[in-house]
Amino acid sequence: MTLQSSLPLTAAETSLVEQFTELSGWLPGNADVVGRRDRSIQALKDAGLPTRRAEAWHYTDLRRLLVNVPAIDHAAHAEDAEGLLPSAKCFVVKNGKVAQFANVDGVNATSMADALRADISGVSIGDHGVHDAIGMLNSSFLTDGFLLSIADGAQIGEPLELQALHGGGQVHGRNAVTIGAGARVTVFDRHVGPDVALFATAVTNIDVRANADVHWILVQEQGDLATHLGQLNITLGENARLTLFVINLSGKVVRQEVNADTTGEGADLTFRAINLVGDETHCDVTLSLGHLVPNTTSTETVRNVVTGRAQGVFQGQIRVAQIAQKTDAQMACNTLLLSDEASFSVKPELEIFADDVVCAHGATVAEIDRNHLFYLMARGVREKVARGLLIKAFVAEIVEELDDEALIEALESRLEDWLEAHG
Repeated sequence: MTLQSSLPLTAAETSLVEQFTELSGWLPGNADVVGRRDRSIQALKDAGLPTRRAEAWHYTDLRRLLVNVPAIDHAAHAEDAEGLLPSAKCFVVKNGKVAQFANVDGVNATSMADALRADISGVSIGDHGVHDAIGMLNSSFLTDGFLLSIADGAQIGEPLELQALHGGGQVHGRNAVTIGAGARVTVFDRHVGPDVALFATAVTNIDVRANADVHWILVQEQGDLATHLGQLNITLGENARLTLFVINLSGKVVRQEVNADTTGEGADLTFRAINLVGDETHCDVTLSLGHLVPNTTSTETVRNVVTGRAQGVFQGQIRVAQIAQKTDAQMACNTLLLSDEASFSVKPELEIFADDVVCAHGATVAEIDRNHLFYLMARGVREKVARGLLIKAFVAEIVEELDDEALIEALESRLEDWLEAHG
């Protein structure tokens, strides 16, 4: 059941509509963009935020979870953040406005706000279906971001870092990234904020063209009071390779969507996700992957650690078109529950219309192995330390696939901080 009857607007929905009315003349865009913004907010008025009755949102009732929405705070102060690695070239957005460009050979960058005003081809916001809440909200309130183009054949030796730094209030950013044919690049996509009330949406469109090789690492480390709604929309061309890591470390309510399509033969997607969910938070990662042409491959591995009274969700859908013979797609979701009150819901889906494919999915949910814990404690390791070692080993297997010692160390330090607070 995906239809949703009209209901009276909640306090949060009413606040969003009222804020749009106040801000509509301030938001960037030409006449076409303004019209699309109006249609997006009208969709919110007509249908409201999605509830459990919407199949794609069954485990994340956004209408219930989004209790209130802070106003856009033009005076909010976002602290600077060092790059994930010292060598990273940082493109910075602070509180929804571009604050810093990096000068990198082979990379062309434009402010998304300028692009919307100029109606540059390919960046105009679109219309959204009733259950594309993230796209709908982002299109309504989008203020800025980056339009990045990486030249054909460019070999970018230093990582690029897209920093979204938040100081509170309400922030809506969008990036559009094109990786040219034969290019090679690593991109860090970071969302950082303090422990203050925050409502953020983030949409990134990634076009990976023929024979390009891309590592994309998304790290969501906003405060424990943040609501973060993220969306990655990806196309992979012929023989394109994308290794995508998603790491969620915090946030009161988090939903990260990944929508990917293989549009060229030989395309390969490696998807890895780590979700650390504690206290009374809610984290949802929803993947929709379309194998649309023959001879494409993908692997998806998700590791979750859940404690306190937290709730987690992984929805993974793999769609194989009738023409997409010789598809090889493998998906696994493994969850470690550290509390009797914690829960994690897994919904893997295979929708296959081709007959010559190799596709599989699997899911496990378990507690810490008492025998492993006893083994460590019998050798003098304190229980909390022993638990931390076992949890770290559970997620470190994924991180170590990055094969970059400095990057692994940077990410593992964040995992250790979380374990110290929640383990």
